[in-house]
Amino acid sequence: MTYDVKCWECGRVVSDPYLDSCPGCGGLLDLEMNLTELNDLTPYDLRKRPIGVWRYAPFLPVDEKNAISIKEGGTPLYNCRSLASVVGLNRIWVKYEGANPTGSFKDRGMTVGVTRALEIGAKVVGCASTGNTSASLAAYAAKAGLDCAVVLPAGNVAAGKLAQAVFFGAKVIAIDGNFDDALRIVRELAAKRHLYLLNSINPYRPEGQKTVAFEIVDQLDFRVPDRIVLPVGNAGNIWSVYKGLAELNRIGWIAKIPKIVGVQASGSMPIVDAFNAGKSDFTPIEKPETVATAIRIGNPVSGKKALKAIYDTKGCAVAVSDGEILDAQKILGRSEGIGVEPASAASVAGMIKLVQTGEIGKDERVVCICTGNVLKDPDIVLKSFGRIKPIHADFESVKKAVVPHER
Repeated sequence: MTYDVKCWECGRVVSDPYLDSCPGCGGLLDLEMNLTELNDLTPYDLRKRPIGVWRYAPFLPVDEKNAISIKEGGTPLYNCRSLASVVGLNRIWVKYEGANPTGSFKDRGMTVGVTRALEIGAKVVGCASTGNTSASLAAYAAKAGLDCAVVLPAGNVAAGKLAQAVFFGAKVIAIDGNFDDALRIVRELAAKRHLYLLNSINPYRPEGQKTVAFEIVDQLDFRVPDRIVLPVGNAGNIWSVYKGLAELNRIGWIAKIPKIVGVQASGSMPIVDAFNAGKSDFTPIEKPETVATAIRIGNPVSGKKALKAIYDTKGCAVAVSDGEILDAQKILGRSEGIGVEPASAASVAGMIKLVQTGEIGKDERVVCICTGNVLKDPDIVLKSFGRIKPIHADFESVKKAVVPHER
């Protein structure tokens, strides 16, 4: 598909593939797709392909022949009847992105972003990360035969994610700062052509990530839900979902765009603060804190885009405490058998809170996007849900543990 890379703020067309922002006003870049090329396409034409990111190749800005793919996308959309009963809604679905190859939604963006890196001749790719981005980029760089560098905040990346980045061969650099410091540094490296930046500020990443919206609608047979709820960290994913839905609406495949709800942790909630104040821009938080490491970001690079997505769809933004996040993680696991990391559970926690406050009505059809696998952050699970204590290796001791109330 043909497209223009444009400044999201001023509309300037940008041709330099290494730029991540407008050289004029400093605004973020976005891809404006020429959707008229899809006039003869129908939703059912796409179903000739296996479900996954590349089912939607006609909507993507890279040549499918060059695709660096490890079979990303095609994740389950669970009809969560037990969770719905617990929460008090008639219909809840969970889109489980933890089923992607490296265990998170980041793979959708990386298959497109790394393909683009090869198309422009890049030799080194890099990112700043709280964990999932680095794990995903490392895997796709390995598949593509590219060098990979990831910059992480020391001591603030979950073991499961850090292990993946190391395992796939990335050069891992830990700094004595937070994610925002790491992103600032890799942006400087990219500006000097030392690497091709593949954080969500890269305008090609959201193009892959928007396919989660395509899949949700596809899996519901093009009957759109009333709301889509998702966690917000750096805010690229909430914009991607909005962009995908807007494109489907523009070509007439869906008649409406669902309300989009962004959920942040109460210790890291610049988007929620801005929404509550009715603002279209946000004030960064210097020292964000939350158990949900993947959304521990105080200065979300796509924050203004996230606010537009929320306002344009008449959605909302809500904050949840760490306790509410961990409770939701447990409820989802023990009612539906779906294991998600804390940041992913934020979407469920936000949905529960909005049901309790009456913002979400009982009859609404709600999809929660859960972005990462529970094994991304196993230490939190073990710490929060009970340590395993050894007992004597004899029948009576084990029987007492298994059937504690039998005399």
